[in-house]
Amino acid sequence: MLSRLGALLQEAMGAREPSIDLLEAFVEHWKGITNYYIESTDENTPAKKTDIPWRLKQMLDILVYEEKQQAAAGEAGPCLEYLLQHKILETLCTLGKAEYPPGMRQQVLQFFSKVLAQVQHPLLHYLSVHRPVQKLLRLGGTVPGSLTEKEEVQFTTVLCSKIQQDPALLTYILEGRKTVGRKEASREATALPREAAGVKNEEQPHSKAPDRGARGARALSTQLPAETEEPDGGPGESTLITSLIGLCKSKRARVALKAQENLLLLVSVASQAAATYLVQSSPCCPAIVEHLCQLYQSLPSFLDPADIATSEGISWRLPSAPSDEASFPGKETLAAFLGWFDYCDHLITEAHTVVSEALAKSVAEKLFVEILQPQLLHVSEQSILTSTALLTAMLRQLRSPALLREAVAFLLGTDQQPAAPEDSPHTLGGHLVRHCDHLSDEISIATLRLFEELLQKPHEQIIHSLILCHLEGRPYVARGSPEPESYEDTLDLEEDPYFTDGFLDSGFQPSMKPPPAPVTNPDGKTAVTEIVNSFLCLVPEEAKTSAFLEETGYDTYVHDAYGLFQECSSRVAPWGWPPALPPLDPHEPERPFFEGHFLRMLFDRISRILEQPYSLNLQVTSVLSRLALFPHPLIHEYLLDPYINLAPGCRSLFSVLVRVIGDLMQRIQRVPQFPGKLLLVRRQLMGQVPGEQLDHQTLLQGVVVLEEFCKELAAIAFVKFPPHGPHLRLSEPPEGHV
Repeated sequence: MLSRLGALLQEAMGAREPSIDLLEAFVEHWKGITNYYIESTDENTPAKKTDIPWRLKQMLDILVYEEKQQAAAGEAGPCLEYLLQHKILETLCTLGKAEYPPGMRQQVLQFFSKVLAQVQHPLLHYLSVHRPVQKLLRLGGTVPGSLTEKEEVQFTTVLCSKIQQDPALLTYILEGRKTVGRKEASREATALPREAAGVKNEEQPHSKAPDRGARGARALSTQLPAETEEPDGGPGESTLITSLIGLCKSKRARVALKAQENLLLLVSVASQAAATYLVQSSPCCPAIVEHLCQLYQSLPSFLDPADIATSEGISWRLPSAPSDEASFPGKETLAAFLGWFDYCDHLITEAHTVVSEALAKSVAEKLFVEILQPQLLHVSEQSILTSTALLTAMLRQLRSPALLREAVAFLLGTDQQPAAPEDSPHTLGGHLVRHCDHLSDEISIATLRLFEELLQKPHEQIIHSLILCHLEGRPYVARGSPEPESYEDTLDLEEDPYFTDGFLDSGFQPSMKPPPAPVTNPDGKTAVTEIVNSFLCLVPEEAKTSAFLEETGYDTYVHDAYGLFQECSSRVAPWGWPPALPPLDPHEPERPFFEGHFLRMLFDRISRILEQPYSLNLQVTSVLSRLALFPHPLIHEYLLDPYINLAPGCRSLFSVLVRVIGDLMQRIQRVPQFPGKLLLVRRQLMGQVPGEQLDHQTLLQGVVVLEEFCKELAAIAFVKFPPHGPHLRLSEPPEGHV
């Protein structure tokens, strides 16, 4: 098209002065547009049915062709100079604002986009370009469902691409008009010397054409109301940002997605200065977070926490649409919020560090602290349930390191000193630990799910604040006392009130006799086979039912634990944890040991496993299993080694389980036909037989969970320390029992 146009012009006017021919054609097309407004009397004819689109296309083709013919690269040709000097873009912007003829704004947006994209000469530095660009941006992105959304998003795409290529352009698009005007006063005086010469030198062949165009423009100005001067943009004004945010809210999925991609392109500018300008002198972060908070506050109060928990896999690129099968009240609103939260998380990941840190802090301050925290601490159970479930869903989607740091600080604070038993909660996390032992089982389950999700996040402070800071120095190990001669001595069975002579004579025996003194490896650690067998044999044979059913053996737990441990080990590898336990100083005096509020709550919960609802027991054991998977020697010793010599008054996970078994062996004497009922309950839980209410159902369900939990702990111990492998070096788990 361009070559054909050039050939026709050169044949008609000769090849000696092609620039003159192009300029005259360019001016004639512009005059044709201005004359339409002078001569036309039909106000209802759509712009696309006039010759305006064709003339704008010809003007664009001339500009592109002229640039290709320029001998000196980067030098503005006469047509481009005319466009800039006569402020054609300003005039077009005014026509687009007037929306006359109907659909003119669409044509103007298309012309702006194509000129900025196809003309290679830098344009956005000129006041006569970036000022109408700013004005045109103000016209769109404010009314949802605008008829020009497609053209608006294309326009912003070009602008964001230009800013990505040259971050210095950011200030020309975003900053206030007064400041820009001062900067450009001297720039344009020197940028267009040929343009100025063209105005003064009337002897040049093309000097009359601009005069005719100017008269057309003056005539046009008499037909249109003068454009009102808009107030100078302050530091907070950013039409490109507000336009993009508005387009992100579009109901048209493609428009919204393209706008989000453009905003992502904008915040990932490589320039430190541009990123700082975005944070300090534009509403970028506040506007993004404000929309996030609006979506959160629009969520219905009747959302079911179970429905929230099932809303997984929602991505900002592929927001899930409500389906008839899995639909529930409020699903679409929930998907919109989680999709935008995922987008914010992705922005923080991809943005320049300056923008990333500022956006993460803004999310933490506005959403976490100002909105979520009061709901989490509310007296209303429904408020606690819903907000806890939503926070869990957000943690599940959270990937960016900067936002994760803010979330951890929000939940656990920044003080990593161990707490004392009498300390009242001084962080939100302390209150949430109390919620795990709430009178409402639903709140307890929801909060335990929150902590389980938190434990899977790659941030060392989480496990340190909750567990490790209390175990450092191994104060739970007795000092200065000889090693126990047998496993029975370690557990102090004779002194345990549950293990009385009468009880042992009652006919219920543990599944095996207490083993001899544990076998130790050369490094002093208990052999893994001893640990595994200790957990597998903890539950008495009379309380075991898995042997009667298929696919409930220990092998399945080994397979699952292996994958989970590999994942956990990979996550914590950068933290540089020690491979072995620190040696104990036998002369160091014992100091009081407190396992921390989190472990104390879990131990208290597991000690009541025979009295708690089945779903609550599943969640408690799930959190403890997550903890046991961490490859830290202190965690392994305290949670998985049955043979540690505990200091007076201390308890470990194994010692708690031993007392639960003692309680169980007393309780089952009072349940007639216990083995048969226990097997029936297990089959009910597996869905093999219809569920029916039984006497002692909570106790029987608790026994099933206890047996499975012991097998799970044995499997975790096995995959963490294979019997024939070095410390923390994994081999494929074998099939079958140890």
